[in-house]
Amino acid sequence: MTKILILGGGGMIGQKLARRISENDIFPAVDLTLFDIAFPPDGVPAKRVTGSVSDPATAQSLAATRPDVIFHLAAIVSGQAEAEFDLGWDVNMMSMWHLLKALKDEHDGSGGTYRPRLVFTSSIAVFGGPYPDKIDDEFLSAPQTSYGAQKAACELMVSDFSRKGFIDGLSLRLPTICVRPGKANAAASSFFSGIIREPLNGVEAILPVADTVRHWHASPRTAATFLTHAATLDTAKLEGRRALNLPGFSCTVAEQIEAMRRLAGQSAVDLIKPQPDETIMKIVEGWPRNFDPQRAISLGFVAEQSFDEIIEVYMQDDLGQS
Repeated sequence: MTKILILGGGGMIGQKLARRISENDIFPAVDLTLFDIAFPPDGVPAKRVTGSVSDPATAQSLAATRPDVIFHLAAIVSGQAEAEFDLGWDVNMMSMWHLLKALKDEHDGSGGTYRPRLVFTSSIAVFGGPYPDKIDDEFLSAPQTSYGAQKAACELMVSDFSRKGFIDGLSLRLPTICVRPGKANAAASSFFSGIIREPLNGVEAILPVADTVRHWHASPRTAATFLTHAATLDTAKLEGRRALNLPGFSCTVAEQIEAMRRLAGQSAVDLIKPQPDETIMKIVEGWPRNFDPQRAISLGFVAEQSFDEIIEVYMQDDLGQS
């Protein structure tokens, strides 16, 4: 029996991941626990635990169950982390410290036999400009936002606790996940999904940036696949470098819109209304645009090859269209 814990299990990616684990034979047998502050009423049926990820006592109680695999997805998003400085560091960084310290205590208490696999969802926000045309696997991590700094700090902790043998961890620098179902969140990147999701549902969407903005994307389905692949990866192949730039697809906003035009017609495109937002424009200016993630590809990570594919995943998985 494989004991699996998903921190942030009530969120969109957490639910996609839980469903993938529940419906596929990725692990021989699964005891699945989802942890979050709240859960959707129609969510994946599994053991649910509610609480705050930043509470040290909660971290201790979760570690005491000694899960074999931990997916750490819990975080507040980029826009909120930038606006609420103290909360961002408390939730996005200190929660990782409390969890890793608790897992170390369990490792020590087991005589060193307990060493869980920990998969952390990091972000391309760990990078800062100026950027090359494509960011390769050697590019410097130098974040220029609080959110990026918090993710980078967690990457370092995951690497060091793994080096000491307390966990077997890796950090996945996810592309921006698009198209996200449901309502928009507080992430500065939320509009990338909104300009596709809302028109496909017959609702007007606001575009706060120029359509020349280029960004790096992958679908929610691919994000869940990244996570389960990481959970079963031979980490010896990482050779101590435990943070990975993951594959994705780079395109401009204009190219996103053209993909939707091909799949849904002009009537959907007409629902996009340009409305420049200086705050979002400033944040987006500092984001990476394109990657050359050869290391992750060589390790078996795979993403979409066009934005058409990304839209089709949303239409299939969340709109029920074939």
